Amino acid sequence: MLRRLIFPLLLGVVGLTVLCALGVWQMQRMAWKNGYLAEIEARIAGVPVALPAAPDPEADRYHPVFAEGAFTGEAIEVLSSTKMGGVGVRVIGVFETDDRRVMVDRGYLPEEARSLPRTVTVARVEGNLQWPQDSDSFTPPPDAKTGLWFARDVTAMAQALNTEPVLIVARSPTGDGIAPMPVDTSGIPNDHWGYAITWFLLAAVWAGMTGALLWRTGARTG
Repeated sequence: MLRRLIFPLLLGVVGLTVLCALGVWQMQRMAWKNGYLAEIEARIAGVPVALPAAPDPEADRYHPVFAEGAFTGEAIEVLSSTKMGGVGVRVIGVFETDDRRVMVDRGYLPEEARSLPRTVTVARVEGNLQWPQDSDSFTPPPDAKTGLWFARDVTAMAQALNTEPVLIVARSPTGDGIAPMPVDTSGIPNDHWGYAITWFLLAAVWAGMTGALLWRTGARTG
């Protein structure tokens, strides 16, 4: 009888160990991700510094910066929406300093306000550097008829607007009724707690199934 129980018992112990280890690993990942998000939030909320001469997409991501110059009136509109305002666009405007042309994500503009004239020119912009990854293989190209874009792509937008591939996401209003959409960590997934619970629940189910199998095996050989 004991020999018949060895294999299901061994299988149960191994499976339970693996599932619990995966749950613990997800808990460790959650702790790491929480620290990572806290670091990013602290960086986002920091005191703005002058726009670096050559920002790095990795090292300078989220860094708070300021720039002084003027909006040229050139812009790209990216399809967007908010809970309160509904469908609208994100306005990506060209911002020109003494010797540079960069892009500023000025924020959200409701659909009904898109045709209104924009009067802001000279300005000091404060915000965070960002290289968003909004597009994927299913994202359609910009609409050739309306000029509307469907995702922010820093490289492609810079080519279209003849600017540096640098995007400042404004953290305060830049005028023209455009509501800023500051950078935050809400778009960074942190699902490790849910994954950990799933692995631990599977471990509990595995333990129950192992116990039932051992009982049935013992009952047949008793």
